Amino acid sequence: MKRLAKLFAIKKKQMLKAKSILFILFFTISGLNSFAQDAGRKAISLNDQWEFQKENGSVEQVNIPHTWNNKDVLDDTPGYYRGLGIYKRKLKLDESAKDKDIFLVFNGIAQESEVLVNGKSAGKHIGSYAKFIVPIKQFLNYTNDVIEVRANNRFNEDIPPLTADFTFFGGMYRNVTLLITNSVHFSQHENGSSGVFITTPQVSAETADVNINSYIENTSTLARKLQINTTIFNSKGEEVASQTATLSLNKGEKKSVSQNVKSIKKPELWSPENPYLYRVVTKIIDSKTKVVVDQVSSPLGFRWFKFDADKGFFLNGKSVKLIGASRHQDYENLGNATPDALQIKDVEWLKAMGGNFLRVAHYPQDPLILEACDRLGILASVEIPVVNTITETEAFTNNCLNMQTEMIKQNFNHPSIIIWAYMNEILLRLKFSNDKPRQQIYFDHVRELAQKLDSLTRRLDPSRYTLLVNHGAWDIYNKVGLTKIPMIVGWNLYSGWYSGVPADFAKFLDRHHKELPNTPFMVTEYGADADPRIRSFAPIRFDKSIEYALQFHQVYLNAMLNRPFVAGGMAWNLADFNSETREETMPHINNKGLLTIGRQPKDTYFLYQAYLSGKPYLKITSAQWKDRTGIADSGALASTQPVQVATNLKSAELFLNGKSLGTKEAVDHIIDWNVPFINGLNQLRVVSGDQNDQADINFQLQPFKFTDSKIAFTNMNVLLGSKRFYIDEKEHQLWMPDQPYRVGSWGWIGGEPYKGTNNRIMYGSDKNILGTDNDPIYQTQQVGIKQFKFDVPDGEYELALHFAELVGGESKEALAYNLDNNHKKEAEEKRVFSVSINGSSFMNQVNLAADFGYTTAVQKKTRITVQNGKGIVIDFNSIEGKAVLNAIQLRKVY
Repeated sequence: MKRLAKLFAIKKKQMLKAKSILFILFFTISGLNSFAQDAGRKAISLNDQWEFQKENGSVEQVNIPHTWNNKDVLDDTPGYYRGLGIYKRKLKLDESAKDKDIFLVFNGIAQESEVLVNGKSAGKHIGSYAKFIVPIKQFLNYTNDVIEVRANNRFNEDIPPLTADFTFFGGMYRNVTLLITNSVHFSQHENGSSGVFITTPQVSAETADVNINSYIENTSTLARKLQINTTIFNSKGEEVASQTATLSLNKGEKKSVSQNVKSIKKPELWSPENPYLYRVVTKIIDSKTKVVVDQVSSPLGFRWFKFDADKGFFLNGKSVKLIGASRHQDYENLGNATPDALQIKDVEWLKAMGGNFLRVAHYPQDPLILEACDRLGILASVEIPVVNTITETEAFTNNCLNMQTEMIKQNFNHPSIIIWAYMNEILLRLKFSNDKPRQQIYFDHVRELAQKLDSLTRRLDPSRYTLLVNHGAWDIYNKVGLTKIPMIVGWNLYSGWYSGVPADFAKFLDRHHKELPNTPFMVTEYGADADPRIRSFAPIRFDKSIEYALQFHQVYLNAMLNRPFVAGGMAWNLADFNSETREETMPHINNKGLLTIGRQPKDTYFLYQAYLSGKPYLKITSAQWKDRTGIADSGALASTQPVQVATNLKSAELFLNGKSLGTKEAVDHIIDWNVPFINGLNQLRVVSGDQNDQADINFQLQPFKFTDSKIAFTNMNVLLGSKRFYIDEKEHQLWMPDQPYRVGSWGWIGGEPYKGTNNRIMYGSDKNILGTDNDPIYQTQQVGIKQFKFDVPDGEYELALHFAELVGGESKEALAYNLDNNHKKEAEEKRVFSVSINGSSFMNQVNLAADFGYTTAVQKKTRITVQNGKGIVIDFNSIEGKAVLNAIQLRKVY
């Protein structure tokens, strides 16, 4: 009994000691967020209680994820902070952790990183988008340690990306973890991976083989005899197969162990329809004590696939058209420091859309993304950020090769991944255009880098395909030889947007199949800007309207779905994203997304659901446009405007306020009705069989003539030189296109719509307008206007005139993506004019550029008493050059 009591006391002491370590870790590691533990290892979040400062800046308290660019990329000052950011944090560990190996795990820091512990450099890393692991044991004092992370997102010609249509946010913007292991553990020196690599060399519906290759290291001072046990569990947690190998490790030694599990019968196959996941648990067991000293869990999905140049893509022997989207990682007002839940939600948005493919572009993203793809059944490609151009240095090449290695090893075990990619539009920004011999040398270097990356990828992972993505310049990519290197060619095609017309898209697809008949290909990007605040009944290229984007995507989807040899298409982009150098209607945002940057679905998202949903689908897409305005039809108390419904059903019937507007058939998954909206609330309901959808539309009816007493005039907001509607969501104002003056009504007299200095924009400007968030109000104008008249009845009114000088100012580089941008240098036009209202001077000798600055919003407001039936007449008197008016507002006071 005494011996048992003694043994119990020893065991209790050991347990208390172990609990003491856990207690101290949990409560003394400053700012612990969460605690996770596998056998033999502990992973502890270090996301909070960091101090941060820019170089020579003030100190602030921050949590991780964090970026220092979430605000300055959205202001009107060109550029954003690209430099050094310093993070510091205290770390207090109990001395009993001294026999452990301790690592800091960083999921992403932009872009040059150095980690210091107690002032000593513990590790460095290059690249913004990959995980890296820093061993810190030798630097700790186990009393009051200080971790310092120095992050720098400066431009460095040896680190990709060099240029791109997205913002290079700085910061420690992904999760940080403290990892504690025993001295024998899975290697933490395998390019940020888990140290366990799984392949399925043979898979069929009848049987499957699994190969597990594990890297194990012993940092202790003693040799160790070990067992490596790998067990495969199904989704119910039931053991499917198990295998154990033996291993001897000398002190300081690292070895790999390969295990082959053969003939798993009747495997449940992974697919988008049935994303069945097994779990592979690999353990390191001490042969003498049988104690598990380390453990790693990995996902496993059984599937086989192939790309065929004639027939497209096949998964598990079945033809599958890959349709989905690309994704950038930033979020509204957060930059790239996006919380976990929001990242996972993005993949859920894609799945709910009916998509089955995610192009993780243009860089590896948070591990959560591919975990979600595995779980939800989304096939994926991942790529490194070699975008637009390269630097012809050994350092640049080595960084690219290292990024490719990190990407492959860290994401190796995800069944969702079928493609590794490594270049995007690399010939978009051509160097040495005025020196052809030197340019040829540059092309040779580009091709050599592509070949090195492709060869490396095939060597590291022969089980997947390689992809190189080009923009639509067919001849040059073929000439340089980039279409001959990868297993799959990707094309980013914007016919009807950056160049040409939408009909050119199908011609390009057919050309590839004819001239490269043995090379599978995918459409890796396509899209059109879709500003959710802009609507149009006469959509045209570059008006940024939702309606043009809908037509664009219909053309592209039809062309891809009707051609078996097109393996798939990825819409650009899943969601709007930040691009600091962009101007246009929504400065600093690329708004080609199917979702807004705040993840609200656009009409284009609903279109994809109609095309891709496997269930009956019926949606009033125009319900997104829930607040409308328009002029009453002549002699009517309604304004007739189109309403669209997206569906995969043959036909549907629309009701307005309970009255049928008829049954119509769908054309390319869209049905259009002309709806006579009345003033106030309009209830829409669409029905097809047992499917239905409804929406409430609030309509502000404007009188056809102001003498129409049945329609009370309250206010109107008019865009000059425009054919589009604009919704000011912040001030809840509805803007409508102008009209030439009609007697008894309103409108402009004289002049013509402003057209910019490039041929791709049919009207208006795409410049960033300073001093406003409502750029579309000021990006169109009537040039040479003589008068604007309102034939309103007598009363008190408030009038606001809006101006902006669109010609001249600082000359900026045109976006390289606008392939037919015949941009002419603007000749600054001296413009001086006066404005009078009802014969009284209102603005005298206005020079917009001199008085207010170029591309700057100017608003002038006044009150007018209308009497004696004279209405409101605004005269524009040109003194030099032509008078302009961008927008006008009128509000009846009483």
